[in-house]
Amino acid sequence: MAFKQETYDVVIIGSGPAGLTCALYCARAGLGAVILDRGMQGGQMAMTEWIDNYPGFHEGVEGSKLGELMFEHARRFGAESTYATVERIVGKDSDGILTVETDMGPLKAKAVVVATGAAPAELGAPGEAELRGRGVSYCAVCDGNFFKGQDVCVIGGGDAAVEEAAYLAKLCRKVYIVHRRDKLRAAKAAQDAAASKDNIEFALNSIPTAILGDTEVKALRVKDAVAGEERDLPCSGVFIYVGIKPATDFARGALDLDENGFIVTDNEMRTSMDGVYAAGDARRPRNRQVVTACADGATAALTIERILNEQPDRWRK
Repeated sequence: MAFKQETYDVVIIGSGPAGLTCALYCARAGLGAVILDRGMQGGQMAMTEWIDNYPGFHEGVEGSKLGELMFEHARRFGAESTYATVERIVGKDSDGILTVETDMGPLKAKAVVVATGAAPAELGAPGEAELRGRGVSYCAVCDGNFFKGQDVCVIGGGDAAVEEAAYLAKLCRKVYIVHRRDKLRAAKAAQDAAASKDNIEFALNSIPTAILGDTEVKALRVKDAVAGEERDLPCSGVFIYVGIKPATDFARGALDLDENGFIVTDNEMRTSMDGVYAAGDARRPRNRQVVTACADGATAALTIERILNEQPDRWRK
């Protein structure tokens, strides 16, 4: 038997801010909750070098440290955790029990929360991996404040790229929007807002080929898609918006997903399967912030608590 118990009130898949907050709220409400993770408390948050906009940490906090604090907070109220990879979720049986099939064996629950998060698509250019957290970022709202008065590049032509470029223009001296095609894909309103900023320069037909720098970003090298010539855009920050992929492959065929693979929920985090909820970045591509993920996790837990309270025969650990 891979797990301490065969059945829990709530199985939470994922240990990012959404999953850890959900576990905290569930455990504090007296529900038997277990977190299934893959060995990294905090999820994508733990890979963020510094978080400057989480309430209560007015001097900022390391992402990995915040993940540890959230994990210990949930554990203090009795939430359990174990390493496991989820393979699929099976709907309720005749007793109203869900089954989570994992590589460590099956686990049963009255409710399941999918909080597996999402990861930004990587550009794949030389220098990206080496300079991640040293000028390479995937979130302007998270890291833009570190580049006040400096020059930065935003790679991408969709809504997220153009909107985040407009945000950075409020902080930075100059912002390049780098896109490989001759036209942006963003909505006209977003493009107009960016075009109205005097410190935004559009570098269209520009293919990023390398991020330059030894210990920190110094420039972005781009290749002209028409002429084939290369040039370097001096900058201290490169913000990459070339897509995002939710970790929801295991849920295909079981839960309703949108065209991009994000789980469809209502405002109470309920999915298309009775008893299954989703929280955080796995359920939507916008507002990917630690605080909004926490809010989703809390909402899912409060919904579960209310529904289970309506069942007098609910199982408790």
